[in-house]
Amino acid sequence: MVNIISEPRVYLVGRQDVDDSGIQAFLDDYGMTWETDSEVGGEQLVEAGGRLCYLSYGKGRKTNAEYIGNILTQKHGSVLEHAVWNFIIAGVSRSFTHELVRHRAGWAYSQLSQRYVDESMANFVEPNVIAQDERLHALWLRSVETAQAAYVELVEGIMERLEHVPEKTHRRKMAREAARSVLPNATETMIFVSANARALRHFIELRGSAWAEAEIRKVALELLRIMQSEAPSLFGDYETVRLEDGTQTAQTQWEKV
Repeated sequence: MVNIISEPRVYLVGRQDVDDSGIQAFLDDYGMTWETDSEVGGEQLVEAGGRLCYLSYGKGRKTNAEYIGNILTQKHGSVLEHAVWNFIIAGVSRSFTHELVRHRAGWAYSQLSQRYVDESMANFVEPNVIAQDERLHALWLRSVETAQAAYVELVEGIMERLEHVPEKTHRRKMAREAARSVLPNATETMIFVSANARALRHFIELRGSAWAEAEIRKVALELLRIMQSEAPSLFGDYETVRLEDGTQTAQTQWEKV
C-alpha cells in the first residue's frame, strides 16, 4: 500500500539568541548606549550590525521595525545575513530538493540518505495536477508501486549476490545505493536546512512567484508564513496574492534586498 503525500511540512527548529552581555561590553568600552524594542534575536542582530556601520547606536530611528524598514528600502541587504534560522522540511519529493539545493549562498543542508535509510516503505509526493485527474492518478500510482516493488526486489537480490561481503551493514548500504536507482523523483525525502534572512528572502521571492514550480512554491509560502510570525520586521513587507487558479504567490515592493 503506497502512502501518498500532497502537502509539504515545514518545522522551525532553531533560531539565534543574542548575548546581551557581549553587546553591552562593546557599548561600554566605546562609550555608547543602545536599546532595541525587538525580542527576536535575528532582528536584534540585524539592527546591531547595521548600526555598527554608521556607529548610530542610540541615534536616529527608535524602533527595530523602523530601522529594518529603512534597511529594506535602502537595500542594505548584507546586514540581513547575520540572522539565521533552522528548519526541517519533510513531506517533499526528491524533485523539490534537487531545486532547493541550487540555493547555495546563505544556506546549509543535511538530507536523508538513501544509501542508509530503507526505502521499501517510502512515501511518495503526488503533484496536485495529477491527483486531480482520476486517469492520471491511476497511471501515476501504478508507476510508483512498480518502482517500489522493483526496489524491494533489487535490495533482496543484491544482498544475496553480495553474501561474500562480511559486514552486513556495509552489504546493506551497497544494496540500497544501487537499488535506489529505480526510485522516482516523487519519493519523499526530508532535509534539515539553515538559512540567513537575506537568503530566505531571495528564496521566497524566486520560489514564491507565479512562475515557480508548484511544490517548491508551497514551501516558499509556508516559510514566509512562519517567518512573518517569527520576524515581522524582516518579512512583514511581503503579501500573499491569490491567483485565478486558487494558488498563491508572494510579493513585495522591496525585492532583491
